[in-house]
Amino acid sequence: MAVLFLLLFAYLLGSVPTGFLLGYLAGVDVRKAGSGNVGATNVARVVGKKLGLLTLLGDAAKGFVPVFMALEMGLGVAITGLVALAAFLGHLYPVFLKFQGGKGVATTLGALLALAPGATGVLLLVFLVVALASRIVSLASIVTVGITPLAIWVLGYPTPLIGLGLIMAVMIIWRHRENIHRLFSGEEPRFNL
Repeated sequence: MAVLFLLLFAYLLGSVPTGFLLGYLAGVDVRKAGSGNVGATNVARVVGKKLGLLTLLGDAAKGFVPVFMALEMGLGVAITGLVALAAFLGHLYPVFLKFQGGKGVATTLGALLALAPGATGVLLLVFLVVALASRIVSLASIVTVGITPLAIWVLGYPTPLIGLGLIMAVMIIWRHRENIHRLFSGEEPRFNL
């Protein structure tokens, strides 16, 4: 029963549309501005970097908090991975926004920070290097999530976490398909970091 409650809590917390709410407080519907995404990058472009950073932190917390709770409850790695997946799916398909959510990068970051901190440190370094070199956040996100299962495996984390990393990576890359098309056509906007 506690596991079911935690899975539901993780999904509902993941569904909280941080970027949408912060944009709303600033008088902007971020779904109708910029790229139309509710994630941190679009929020930063549309209503400013401070709210973009708050969106990033809020979306990461949505992944971290339920996973941390699962770890504190002593749940096994497989169940804890399912809790992370529930929060991730809540962000991608939020009940509060008619199941039209973000791409999941920050929520994945938060979940992995609790589950696999060593791998997360490596992944953050990769993200920063690619982002600073290219000034294209989507490229940094795609490269980083693409190597996530490998980083988890190389650093010796349990097999269920490798599977979780693979599922999240595939879904995030799929949600970046328009960005990938723009990258290949040279039309993906750069970000002033």
